[in-house]
Amino acid sequence: MTERFRAGWHVGRVVSRRRETASAVRLEIEVPTWPGNHAGSHLDIRLTAPDGYQASRSYSIASSGRSTRVVLAVDEVPSGEVSPYLVHDLVEGDELEVHGPLGRYFVWIPDDPDPAPVQLIAGGSGVVPLFAMAAARELDPQGPDFRLLYSVRTPDDVFFADEIAALTRTGVDIVHTRRAPAAAAHPPGRLTAEALSASIFSAAATPRIYVCGPTPFVEAVAGWLSQLGHDPVRIRTERFGGNG
Repeated sequence: MTERFRAGWHVGRVVSRRRETASAVRLEIEVPTWPGNHAGSHLDIRLTAPDGYQASRSYSIASSGRSTRVVLAVDEVPSGEVSPYLVHDLVEGDELEVHGPLGRYFVWIPDDPDPAPVQLIAGGSGVVPLFAMAAARELDPQGPDFRLLYSVRTPDDVFFADEIAALTRTGVDIVHTRRAPAAAAHPPGRLTAEALSASIFSAAATPRIYVCGPTPFVEAVAGWLSQLGHDPVRIRTERFGGNG
């Protein structure tokens, strides 16, 4: 039986903060009452101003399992109400209000009996929940075949670069849209339907597919997957806008 983690409000303390990319930070938050979460879940962070004004935004969780340590990677939306504070002002030792874990649709669970391969497709910071899935797969020696197709602007914009490079149970293909390293498998350029088809499991393999990224990216990829014959029921999508 799949374990369920009950959502609720919690208070966490930032125990680690480091730069992830030029516009993003990685946060590790110790939440003593956190029940744990599945890979792919998200949470809400609520900020309260001195005058009582509150703003909250949802962020994907980069960690999973029954741990009270929650890992986030927050990309700044310059016009946002929450992400600029998290990226520039939050320091180790600060406390945060978090609500979660949230989301039962866009998750991967190691003990899922479905033996079909799993295809992860990410655009930019949309890799965060998919990295959580790949990291969970590393701990499951009997799990299904995994692949990650990651579209990102430059090598400097890759989230969890070291951890992704160290994956042994997930095949990784990175497409750089603006600047690629000298040893890259592909020249720089936007992801195309042809490149997608060449990098993912075929429709005949009936993979479970998780797509996460900006709305235009997700819509384009979902359309290509449909054209390639993938069953829409097997495709799960999560998208984000620019109101962080």
